[in-house]
Amino acid sequence: MVGIAEIEETEATAPLLQKAAEPEPVLKKNRSVTTSVPEAEVHIYNRGKGPIDIIKVSLGGWDQDQLEIREILDKYGFKSVYAFTPGSGRGVPIRFNPRNGRSMLTYRDGARVYIDGEPKVLEDSLLKPITRIILSVAMITVIIVFAMKETPAWAKNLQSSVGPIPPWVLACVVIVFTRMQKRTKNFFQKYL
Repeated sequence: MVGIAEIEETEATAPLLQKAAEPEPVLKKNRSVTTSVPEAEVHIYNRGKGPIDIIKVSLGGWDQDQLEIREILDKYGFKSVYAFTPGSGRGVPIRFNPRNGRSMLTYRDGARVYIDGEPKVLEDSLLKPITRIILSVAMITVIIVFAMKETPAWAKNLQSSVGPIPPWVLACVVIVFTRMQKRTKNFFQKYL
């Protein structure tokens, strides 16, 4: 029985976990994943003048390759934007999805985009209907004057001071007036 007691002693004196040497301090490494958001540099012009602003815009969409056109329209008060080349001028309109406001065309990361905007003009929206109403009333008056069998007294006074005006001359004057109004709209803004 001597052999059994010795075994019990050795088992009782031996620790279950042996102490290892001092562990080396573990250096914590900062591991972080950084992803760069694709961006495009946008040069914004207003009717060919400028650039009025140069901004960095993050690209959006599923593949992150589309410009947020609606944000640019809202920020700068444009009603439409066009592709632009500083040397040759305005190009084609930049189309965008009406639901999400992103461009239909795709751009790569780091692209330089030139955009020319057409601003919203509040005066034109009121001026056009008033001009059309005045022209339509004038046209109706002219038609009534020439269609009646008897010429009214006020029309006789007008004809005596100016002379008889044929209807084709009046039609030509109206056509020339409307064409000149459309063509000189930008002329006055550029030079006055």
